[in-house]
Amino acid sequence: MYLQSQLSTVKKKFILNSLEINVLKIIFGSLLISILAQVSIPMVPVPITGQTLAVTVVGFSLGRKIGVSAVALYLFEGIAGLPVFANGSFGFSVLTGPSGGYLLGFVFSTWILGYFSDKGVLNNFWKTIAVAGVASAVTFLFGLIQLSFFVPKDLVLQYGLIPFIPGGIIKAIIASLIVVPTYKFFKKIDENTNN
Repeated sequence: MYLQSQLSTVKKKFILNSLEINVLKIIFGSLLISILAQVSIPMVPVPITGQTLAVTVVGFSLGRKIGVSAVALYLFEGIAGLPVFANGSFGFSVLTGPSGGYLLGFVFSTWILGYFSDKGVLNNFWKTIAVAGVASAVTFLFGLIQLSFFVPKDLVLQYGLIPFIPGGIIKAIIASLIVVPTYKFFKKIDENTNN
């Protein structure tokens, strides 16, 4: 009983400071994306990175509003000159370059992930993987459109999609393996705290 009372007190404090908590979540989300962007296999013209894994975790974990805000902050950091993009790159030229469409696609991908997370998709592992796949396809759509301005049309899929399919599937599964049990764990704690 004492522990429940203490948890309720802590929870009330967090609710009172929700703006600060949300700002911290946004910063943490952008930091996670920045760190995993540096996990990279250099390829021309688009590297394979850990960004998509981070974006998937951020979108599912933080929900639509906070997740999109975290991705927007990440993009702003890179445009502002912080070396947060893949391989420590930065600047507006990265967004207008061959891989810029993928970065812009992260915003829409995160919106989808967060929307479905907010609607409870994390209660089902297989649905979570399916949503991660759809979100990944959206990222690829934006990426391929922009990449088509930099490589011959007949090579767009070869450079911008085919090498990324196995990793995309693996990242969707890893993100789901991380987020679904974590979500269920904290949901259980929440239920116990509210009782």
